[in-house]
Amino acid sequence: MRFVFGLVFAITIALVSGFGSAWYALENGELFVTLSLGPWKAWPAAGTAEADPYTHAYLARSGQLQLGRAEGIRFAATTDSDGFPLKRECRYRIEGETPVASLWTLYAEDEKGSLIGHDERRDVIDGVNLPRGDDGLMLVRTGPAPTGPVWLATPGRGPVNFVLTLYDTSLFAGLSAESTPLPGIYEEGCA
Repeated sequence: MRFVFGLVFAITIALVSGFGSAWYALENGELFVTLSLGPWKAWPAAGTAEADPYTHAYLARSGQLQLGRAEGIRFAATTDSDGFPLKRECRYRIEGETPVASLWTLYAEDEKGSLIGHDERRDVIDGVNLPRGDDGLMLVRTGPAPTGPVWLATPGRGPVNFVLTLYDTSLFAGLSAESTPLPGIYEEGCA
């Protein structure tokens, strides 16, 4: 009787921990993030043969476009630079350097990965048409209402993710994560 109880207990623990870790990996995906720069997180192995099965499953389930290492890399931010969750009803300043890339895009998405924006404004900002200051830094403001000349709309309420995709970048050409510049995300107030 004691053996049967121990066996059932061991099988229960194995099933709960196995299914629990698989569910967490597919829901969150951050367990397998291999590159984190401030609030930005990326999966550099996504789209390559080196990607682990959990990364394949998470990205396939999310439906995200897979870029090969030679094509670029997708960074996503779910928190600001201070570690607080991003909210659509808040205003943010995305400011700083961007790594060298032929093209980069920045957009806002909801927690399900759908593009959000405002009908009268652009939903995606790109590095080609972005005016820069004298210091060469980018400055994009976000929020439910226009807050500056370069504004990324986040109408509504609830969580928001910012996605920065670098195309044809030299990020993998021997640069270390510590020396790679990415812009910071700073909250400027909430409605």
